[in-house]
Amino acid sequence: MAIVLPPGVLFRGAAEGKIREKLLRSGNIYAVIGLPANLFYNTSIPTCIVVLKKHREGRDVLFIDASRKFEKGKKQNTMTEEHIDSVVKLYNHRETVERESFLASFEDIAKNDFNLNIPRYVDNFEKEEEIDLDALLNQMKQTEDEMNRIQKSLVSIMKDLASTDESVMSSLSSFIDMLEGGNRHE
Repeated sequence: MAIVLPPGVLFRGAAEGKIREKLLRSGNIYAVIGLPANLFYNTSIPTCIVVLKKHREGRDVLFIDASRKFEKGKKQNTMTEEHIDSVVKLYNHRETVERESFLASFEDIAKNDFNLNIPRYVDNFEKEEEIDLDALLNQMKQTEDEMNRIQKSLVSIMKDLASTDESVMSSLSSFIDMLEGGNRHE
């Protein structure tokens, strides 16, 4: 039996926690598949499929993170045949695949207090690219030098401007003084 549920049932305590523990101890939970958000009408939250089997060997649980297997839609996301086939393949092979699935032993799950939250088992964290601070500082210095050079060029051009209107020349002179004052930190 496969049931579509909100992800909270995987980790909430109280009665849900007791039901989850009983099902796990009996070996009835076979797989947990995390689905993308906004996949079903009337709910934008991510959902999950919990697969139950009544008579089976073992108590291990396969965790599949399919939360990134979707095509973005305007109102609703969809899983393509390729996405679905990928999940079915993971389910059928029933083995750990980095960033996609994890076959957890009953002992692993018991150590986690019977919490079935998928990120506890499937690490899909993608490390961000490290920033080279020295290169960034060098780039910022080059940009500042270029801005100062352009500002000096602008001041030089503005000093060549002339007008017979004393008010305009006074304003122009004040503006030039302000621009030159901005370069005094050199």
